[in-house]
Amino acid sequence: MKLFAQNPPPGPFRRETWRSPVRGPWLTSVLGAALLVGIPVVFATGLLSYVAYEPALGSNNLIGDPGLLDFYVFSWPTSPSWLYALTQGLHVTIGIALVPIVLVKLWSAMPKLFEWPPLRSPAHALERASLALLVSSTLFQFATGIFNAQLYYPWKFSFLSAHFYGGWVFIAAFVLHAVLRVPTMRRSLRERRLLDELRRGLDETTPERGQSALIAPAPSAPTISRRGVLAVTGGASLGLLALTAGQSVGGPLREIALLAPHGRDLGDGPNDFQVNKTASSLGITATQTGADWRLRVAGGTRRVELSRTQLLAMAQQTYELPIACVEGWSTTQTWTGVRLRDLAALAGVESFDELLVESLQEAGSFRRATLSAGQVGDRRSLLALRVNGADLSPDHGFPARIVVPALPGVHCTKWVNRLEFRATRA
Repeated sequence: MKLFAQNPPPGPFRRETWRSPVRGPWLTSVLGAALLVGIPVVFATGLLSYVAYEPALGSNNLIGDPGLLDFYVFSWPTSPSWLYALTQGLHVTIGIALVPIVLVKLWSAMPKLFEWPPLRSPAHALERASLALLVSSTLFQFATGIFNAQLYYPWKFSFLSAHFYGGWVFIAAFVLHAVLRVPTMRRSLRERRLLDELRRGLDETTPERGQSALIAPAPSAPTISRRGVLAVTGGASLGLLALTAGQSVGGPLREIALLAPHGRDLGDGPNDFQVNKTASSLGITATQTGADWRLRVAGGTRRVELSRTQLLAMAQQTYELPIACVEGWSTTQTWTGVRLRDLAALAGVESFDELLVESLQEAGSFRRATLSAGQVGDRRSLLALRVNGADLSPDHGFPARIVVPALPGVHCTKWVNRLEFRATRA
């Protein structure tokens, strides 16, 4: 494929531009091996988050029809109750911890991005295309994911749709690139043992041998050893892990969860835990949630309207359950309220397939959510009225909110004013 001149243009397209003596197939392979472990975990837990939203139900699908890309969707269970907290904690925490490895891997492979000529054969064109797609999709997925975890959206497109479809593009490019590069990776890792390389200091750091485009043809004197590169990269990853994990695992690590999107100072009292959206930010007023508030229950043989006082007079159940959010944080609190299945019985609901939950809020994507019959039927699924022995605060959904085991936090609807039990199958 003689489409390009043999003499490369000036700048990064010339191999002598790249002079680091630590670059080479071995370093890139070590970093790639770490990503081969971490990336599948991040991708799989991202898919599980999509499953947990129960996209086939009512109002839950916010990305449109994914076609064949939802082949793995199944009914999301309510046990164990911490399942969603685990999957999203892993997704966000590991994703953030991988950032230094991704960046150093990109640095190590930078000469390949500017290889000249860019196309030498159909096989080389395929490899180059997979590399370009992998780099661009990696940067997009990690950047948008981190911005979402920090509740920062400097774009006008839908994050959910873009991250979902971008994830499939990313994993396709990742798998293709891995298939093409694994033979080189295995060969490089066999030629240099990791433990031997970790014993070599700066004075023993020399360029790798071979004809790889990653090896500098005119290397400069080393300023850091390969051991140092791996130590800095691993230390940065472990540091980000420590600064992120506390928002999911709690305990002493909560105090150093500096990257938690809602901070560490959560106030005092029974309602001192994370709030995603406050009542004031969504226009929820004291008038709406005051003495005139009523819960409307529809879908059965009886139409029911209940005040909060009447709800409190019903049989109350108390369970310790987590709430976990797609941003990676989770918190476990003690909730008290009325079982959803008791409300179904009160309304004369004999059979149903799903429950539509509506909120007082008028703005936002999650003013309504749809729960499956299995989720409603769990004895721990509540219309919660109190938390940790106290009334819900306005920001936590007073007068009533949904709390269901293993349910994504956005579907634990706050300020609930209507429940509709629906039979969707004939």
